[in-house]
Amino acid sequence: MALLTETTHFGRDILGRYICNTWDEAMASINTGARPDARPFDVIIVGGGSFGSVLAQSLFYRDSNKRILVLEAGLLAVPEHVQNLPVLGLDPPGATRIADLRAIGQDGKPRAELWGLAWHSPTPFPGLAYCVGGRSVFFGGWSPQLLDAETTAWPAEVMADLNGRYFAEAAEQIGTDTTNDFIHGELHTALRKQIFDGITAGKVPAAIPLPELPLHLAGIPPAKQNLMKLEAPLAVQSQTRPGCFPFNKFSALPLLMKAARLSYSRSGGDDVKKQLMVVADTHVTRLVTEGGRVTRVETQHGSVPVPPGGVVVLAAATIESARLAFLSFGGIPNEGLIGKGLMAHLRSNLTIRIPRSSIAGLSATVKELAASALFVKGRHTYSQDGKVGHFHLQITAAGLDNLDTKDSEAELFKKIPDVDTFERFRAATDTEVVITIRGIGEMEPQNPGSFVRLDPEADEYGVQRAFVSITPSAKDLELWEAMDKASDDVALLFAGGQAYEVIDPPGPLQKVHPVAAGVRAQTVLPFTSPRRDGLGTTHHEAGPLWMGEDPTRSVTGPDCRFHHVANAYALGPSLFPSIGSPNPMLTGVALARRMADRFVAAPAPDVAEAGFTALFDGVSAGNWKMAGRGTFFAAGGILEMVPGDGLGLLWCTTPTPADFTLRLEWMSTRDDDNSGVFVRFPHPDSKGYENTAWVGVDFGFEVQIDEHGDVPIHRTGAIYDQAGQTLTQIPALPPGQWNQYEIRVTGQTYTVLLNGTQVTVFTFTPGSDATHPDRGLPGTAAVPRYVGVQAHTGRVLFRKIRIR
Repeated sequence: MALLTETTHFGRDILGRYICNTWDEAMASINTGARPDARPFDVIIVGGGSFGSVLAQSLFYRDSNKRILVLEAGLLAVPEHVQNLPVLGLDPPGATRIADLRAIGQDGKPRAELWGLAWHSPTPFPGLAYCVGGRSVFFGGWSPQLLDAETTAWPAEVMADLNGRYFAEAAEQIGTDTTNDFIHGELHTALRKQIFDGITAGKVPAAIPLPELPLHLAGIPPAKQNLMKLEAPLAVQSQTRPGCFPFNKFSALPLLMKAARLSYSRSGGDDVKKQLMVVADTHVTRLVTEGGRVTRVETQHGSVPVPPGGVVVLAAATIESARLAFLSFGGIPNEGLIGKGLMAHLRSNLTIRIPRSSIAGLSATVKELAASALFVKGRHTYSQDGKVGHFHLQITAAGLDNLDTKDSEAELFKKIPDVDTFERFRAATDTEVVITIRGIGEMEPQNPGSFVRLDPEADEYGVQRAFVSITPSAKDLELWEAMDKASDDVALLFAGGQAYEVIDPPGPLQKVHPVAAGVRAQTVLPFTSPRRDGLGTTHHEAGPLWMGEDPTRSVTGPDCRFHHVANAYALGPSLFPSIGSPNPMLTGVALARRMADRFVAAPAPDVAEAGFTALFDGVSAGNWKMAGRGTFFAAGGILEMVPGDGLGLLWCTTPTPADFTLRLEWMSTRDDDNSGVFVRFPHPDSKGYENTAWVGVDFGFEVQIDEHGDVPIHRTGAIYDQAGQTLTQIPALPPGQWNQYEIRVTGQTYTVLLNGTQVTVFTFTPGSDATHPDRGLPGTAAVPRYVGVQAHTGRVLFRKIRIR
């Protein structure tokens, strides 16, 4: 019996029950012993977070033939991004270590409701969001696109695909392809103009000249294109197609929720027929391989078989995906590369308060300054080798009337721009403006000091934890210095030659430091902690399963598949050969959409034998329509009838010849299934019936499918309910086996063969049915006739339908 929606002291778990399935439900849905029509899962996705959710949704819409299973370690906690929910206060916890949690008796207990730390490291980390949607329901929203200069280590074919199509598709999906119409006003316009003029004049030497940068926004007139390159690339959809509401701040969760509910709707609630199932609270512990391919996915509940042709995708968080690769693929030729190449982001924060008079062009008549969000891309040439590293500055600003406020985002909608700085500042008035300059810089790839390996300690499921080392290289420290200097340059640019204040990051000893005109912020807030964040705090771990063409120098290939495992793939930032400065969201979504397209191989249509034409070739059901009640599925080369609350008829819109031979295969799923094949009926809409399926009954003939008919003319092979037949009936094959029908219609004689044996011959006298005088007439150009299959009781499957 299906698990019903559960109730707690505080609410009813409607969303959890409506979106997710239990482990037992998923396993029952592939049990052919209980249901002959059950099918295995073709794609098993480990991780229902940021990118596993996008992959599942993309596959669901692209290929109705594949069954998809998403295995998520967490539970469904929230329905969308937390910043789209009113003042929820569900912020990520601070960074910590397992050793620190054990010291206070908190190891193994959720932090901030749903966060957990799964690996050992001397570097503190916040850990992972154990929930459906993962960290996408918390992410900051800044989603710029990688520059070509940041991807020189990436496989050429991957970048050709991303630049040619998938970056644009991902930007449209998450909402960064259009301007931020919700951020406007005099403050925003004036700050953007001030920084534009400063960069153009060379006052921020590390900023990339704007003419050298690509513009990723649509519909910008040429005269404004360089100016608009300073717009913040926020994943907040503010407009969409007519009649639809925008996403607001993006997370992957609503995409997965919609796909899961559509899967339920299309299946009629039958788990066996669900194309997509999401199973929460399921920790994958190992992938079992045989002969170079994954054959089984092991979890704490049991194992999922991987069928021939099936694939498994590691779409968990970066470090957990690397751990699972270690645990699963020991002994492959490039095992020694797994876990190397770990990267994250360098991050610094500078908050200043300036008088409004520092902002040129800001009218004194403007009382409410509101908010602004801007973006500056920078680069640095390393002294060691002359190569170039990249960073960017995320700038937020607010003018307020509360002297106790130091929050540059206080008047931005709380869906933007960054959860991490939600409580960072609390002081600005309309005579002053608070500005935050957050620097994000890339770390050097293939740093020997940064890696993931297995730790000797086992976790609560009996498998080894990961150990993480992340250490800045000399080049990383050099880039960090350049980025912080650029932040100071921007601060001076905004100060406009006047004195300003530097506000400490939040903490028990937070102070406000006055700074004289022209003096750099570094003098009161050095380029160390607390200005610089810890390397484990960014949530942007990347690289330990990096892509490359050469199996001896990379873990995965350009197709994201592990080089030496035929059906195992990785997805997300774990694949990145280099990280660049952008948040991984846009690139990860683009890779997920690309992977979905690559998984959807165009199915080969069934080829009809000589002289026959396919009416259903196993690929397209575009020439089939539903009349009456019920519905149907076209998947896996099969048409499946799903009964409704009355008779249904799936009919082929291709008219039949006057005389013809119809061949098809059918399979029952239960011994008491009841269906049939209709021939020689007119257009279902031509008779004015309320239930148009009855046109097939009254004006055509049905070749019956029913092993339990009460009389012979109601049983399999008979022309239903017609007297005067010559019947030599035989039993059909049992449920789960395919039967063959050949139906010959010549003049008014109907001959039926079941599995090669003639079972019926019937000759009809035209006009003998006084109530329906045109029953069974041959089709003509003026009055065409059709064939169809019935939705009555039970689920009957049809395939290889062809006519001569």
